[in-house]
Amino acid sequence: MGHVRDLPKGAGEIPTSLKKEKWSRIGVNTSADFEPLYVVPKDKKKVVRELKSALKDAKELLLATDEDREGESISWHLLELLKPKIPTKRMVFHEITKQAITKALQKPRDLDMGLVHAQETRRILDRLVGYTLSPLLWKKVAWGLSAGRVQSVSVRLLVKRERERRAFHSASYWDLKTILEKESTPIEARLVSFKDKKIAKGSDFDEKSGKLKKTSKANLLKEKEAKELANALEKDKWTVKSIDKKPTIRKPVPPFTTSTLQQEANRKLRLSARETMRCAQGLYERGFITYMRTDSVNLSQQAINAARQSVELKYGKEYLSESPRKFSSSTRNAQEAHEAIRPAGESFKVPQDTSLNGRDLALYELIWKRTVASQMAEARLTMLSVDISVSEAIFRATGKNIDFPGFFRAYVEGSDDPEAALEGQEILLPDLDVGDELDSKAVDAIGHQTKPPARYSEASLVKTLEKEGIGRPSTYASIIGTIVDRGYASLNANSLAPTFTAFAVTSLLEEHFPDLVDTTFTARMESSLDEISSGSVEWLPYLEAFYKGSKGLAAQVDKREGDIDGKAFRKVDLAGLPCTVRIGSNGPWLEGKRINENGEEVDAKGNLPMDITPGDLDINKVKQILDGPSDLGSHPETGEKVYLRFGPWGPFVQLGEATDKKEKPRRASLPKDVKTEEISLADALKLLSLPRFLGNHPDGGKVEARTGQFGPYIVWDKGDGEKPDNRSLKKEDDVYQIDLKRALELLAIPKLGRGGRLALRDLGRPKGEKENIHVYNGPYGLYVKQGKINASLPKDKDANEVTLEEALQLLEVKKSSKKTTVSKRKKSKTVSKKKSPSKTKSGHQRVSNVNVIKTKE
Repeated sequence: MGHVRDLPKGAGEIPTSLKKEKWSRIGVNTSADFEPLYVVPKDKKKVVRELKSALKDAKELLLATDEDREGESISWHLLELLKPKIPTKRMVFHEITKQAITKALQKPRDLDMGLVHAQETRRILDRLVGYTLSPLLWKKVAWGLSAGRVQSVSVRLLVKRERERRAFHSASYWDLKTILEKESTPIEARLVSFKDKKIAKGSDFDEKSGKLKKTSKANLLKEKEAKELANALEKDKWTVKSIDKKPTIRKPVPPFTTSTLQQEANRKLRLSARETMRCAQGLYERGFITYMRTDSVNLSQQAINAARQSVELKYGKEYLSESPRKFSSSTRNAQEAHEAIRPAGESFKVPQDTSLNGRDLALYELIWKRTVASQMAEARLTMLSVDISVSEAIFRATGKNIDFPGFFRAYVEGSDDPEAALEGQEILLPDLDVGDELDSKAVDAIGHQTKPPARYSEASLVKTLEKEGIGRPSTYASIIGTIVDRGYASLNANSLAPTFTAFAVTSLLEEHFPDLVDTTFTARMESSLDEISSGSVEWLPYLEAFYKGSKGLAAQVDKREGDIDGKAFRKVDLAGLPCTVRIGSNGPWLEGKRINENGEEVDAKGNLPMDITPGDLDINKVKQILDGPSDLGSHPETGEKVYLRFGPWGPFVQLGEATDKKEKPRRASLPKDVKTEEISLADALKLLSLPRFLGNHPDGGKVEARTGQFGPYIVWDKGDGEKPDNRSLKKEDDVYQIDLKRALELLAIPKLGRGGRLALRDLGRPKGEKENIHVYNGPYGLYVKQGKINASLPKDKDANEVTLEEALQLLEVKKSSKKTTVSKRKKSKTVSKKKSPSKTKSGHQRVSNVNVIKTKE
């Protein structure tokens, strides 16, 4: 349920008696020792009522919230709200198993007020930063923007990386690759030196100039020189000059923490941090894994025994580490729960023996493998480096032999570099001796371009935040989600690309509030909050120093607000581009110059598509947007002009001019893989041909082929007010070529239910209804579904036994219960409208009956 009490989120939650108080907007009385104003949110009042009702007949109250700082805070809030007159105990556990719960019941403890105060201080601090800076951003940049203690630092990291990418100058260089053979076994080798001089590679170039670094003494090969050398060496004698063998070992990585779980799930399963935590929460609640918000890499003795038992059963005794392996956290200020994320219980369920499927199974398997691998033997490898001489050149072949796989059998950690080879992959070379002669099959000249630093993925951003000691791992998922939701970054191909709004806001904060976006300052702040948690620092003096006084946040914002020129920060100038990007209420737009039909330079403006980021904008895109609609030619049948235009949602083609306001000209968006500079009249006409009428459905209605936000699809428009039936096209289908026969085949395939579930049965459509009823198997058992209404089947009812009439009866009961709930809500709204007083002078509706509880010293 989360927090049942919190600081007010808006004016509607502030009690009428306090609305005139200036501090009430923040929800913290900064003049009275930062006393927080706590209210019960509207969506939590029902929970509180139910708990109070249940408490009446209870003999004992157990506060069993999560064992971390947030959980301790929720327990305290519950205690303050419920005011129990019966014995109350705090029980903590990190897994939902019978043994863990029994143990927690036997060993209750008191509330840890140190953790409560630490969470409260953190919450107040975040509120002070957010509610003091955000209104400034609304006035100076754009309405609806937000700032945050960790959020703003994270956005700046993205912006700094994008600036580095824009400042980057690509360089080209060449080298040689050869395929050699010994006894029919191929050996790949690359040129490393020529005439005793090292050959230049990517790391030898300066990123800002694109030229060789001044300190580099490498030989830069040009294309012509590389090809001539390749031809000259191909027929020469190739001899093994030296062989270097280095035995090495690899140790398993520690079990998962919150941060490392988010990183690996992003790399290997392509799950966002938010999706990972949602999935992990479900696994924890159903008793599959231990608590998923933790900084600790420690495993309990029970977990170590279970992991070692799993290794012995699945891989054999020889794969066990010599002694139980224990880990200690290297993360700055590690705390929260006291054990790593692992499979729950005294023995670990093998992934295939669980009832899990989909991403739940994939995530559980990841956790199982990593935990089990932590108790496995080290992997033993031999790294090989073979230098091969030919004329005045030296080529090098590298190999890797896995002598004993050890923990590689269970788990190999992923990499943020998609081109990096996995640790567990062998690179085999034949047996070679110094002096061996090798046959050259081919020598190729290979051209390379240096690449700009990669954008942050969710995994690499989480890794950087944790390394710098910024924020808590348990909050990273919500922070990244907020950054994307508020329009500070877009997530494309697993990369976080900052937007123009992010550039504008970061520039303002860097110039006027540099400490608040400085990683070192934010990390020190995090350390101070942890010291408050341990009791070594007092919370009140810390808040006083941060917020009040001449150097405090409140004074700094008041002082600088008048000095900040909003217009200067509502624009973004990018080096090398003859234009300015302005931040408007409807999104970013371009302002610059263009050449008109008379050859004169005139002012020009143009919409900037939402999906174009600062890193994507180049001189060609600027010219296209500022030049206005491009005439691609005329339609061969109608004679109407076909234009390429740019709108807020990206480039599109348009047939004809907009002459009648009621009838918009036909338009079609360009697919993401189509470049605007390559679009032809034929391409445009093809896009404008959609939707295509394929024919009439045998059961009535028409069938069309269309394309939409999620790709191409077919639609069966049944008419008579019935809901259309859609199906996405398969990979092998072409939206421009598909015929009626194939469309009917796709429509005959049962539709997937929520979560990608396939319907077990189609019970048909009841008389007078518009939609069929289907039977599905969900995480909580069998259920029937019609439209948006679901109804669970009785536990003793089989999917093949349920009839249409029984399903209809279950759905009717569900519909009637929903109607009753809606009716009660409407009734309560009517009552509240009658009782509510008039609006305040500020225009906010007064809200009565809000539970307000203030903290006491």
